[in-house]
Amino acid sequence: MRKTWQIHGALALVSLIYGANYIIAKGVMPEYMSPNAFILFRASSATLLFWLFHFFTSKEKVQSKRDYWKFAQCAVFGVTANQLIFFNGLNLGSPVNASIIMTVNPVIVLLISAWFLKDKITSKKIIGILLGAVGVILLILNKEVSLDNDSFLGDVFIFLNATFYAIYLVMVRPLMQRYEPITVVKWVFLFGTIMIIPFGIVPLATTSFESFSSGIWWSVVYVVIGTTFLAYLLNAMALKHVSSTIVGYYIYLQPLFATAITLALGLEKFQWVKALFALMIFYGVYLVSQKPKER
Repeated sequence: MRKTWQIHGALALVSLIYGANYIIAKGVMPEYMSPNAFILFRASSATLLFWLFHFFTSKEKVQSKRDYWKFAQCAVFGVTANQLIFFNGLNLGSPVNASIIMTVNPVIVLLISAWFLKDKITSKKIIGILLGAVGVILLILNKEVSLDNDSFLGDVFIFLNATFYAIYLVMVRPLMQRYEPITVVKWVFLFGTIMIIPFGIVPLATTSFESFSSGIWWSVVYVVIGTTFLAYLLNAMALKHVSSTIVGYYIYLQPLFATAITLALGLEKFQWVKALFALMIFYGVYLVSQKPKER
């Protein structure tokens, strides 16, 4: 029971990190760094952290050469395509639109898991996902939603990102059953960073780091250590114990935490209706996390 609460606590922390990211990282892109430059800097820095962490905490080695190919496949969907498409999509579109579109992620994870991993689709999971999706959309619709034609391509990118990340969550789970989380993540990020280099090396080389204020540097540090290193590592640890569907579902908490932070900072006013939407999301988490009864 204690282990279960620790896992859900880790996933909630990941959602908090991502939720705060919308506020903390605001202003870095594209004024100071282009999307592709930011992605390469983020991925390469996180890769270094993952390898250092593995060096000091684990002696585990890859068991089969075939697994390197599997790590590379996960890197395509979980790092390279995921990051390139998300950051460029966010740069073109609006954060609010992105939050709404990302709610399809748990649905895609559920369907892919059922197809490839033969996970059971229970009525509780379906109700939980739908309840959470409705709660998130109603929460976000209290804000300004952009329907500008210029953001359409950005919205398409965000949808593709949600799909690719869902594929990653399903593909990486079997590897998590055989390896320590840090072993998987360090190789996935190494391959992912190598594949990002052709897209980000020139923009990164032309970035004017001397123009960065201390606030911008702290935002970059947060993205590298918080949104990348900690978030990916905690998600990986959770995938060792729970299904991809449960991990994917926690994306619903991101806009909830983002709203809570803006309320705490006085950027928004409290509304009881938002508390109701929050309860819908939390109850959805409870339903999705329920294990099917043994017959």
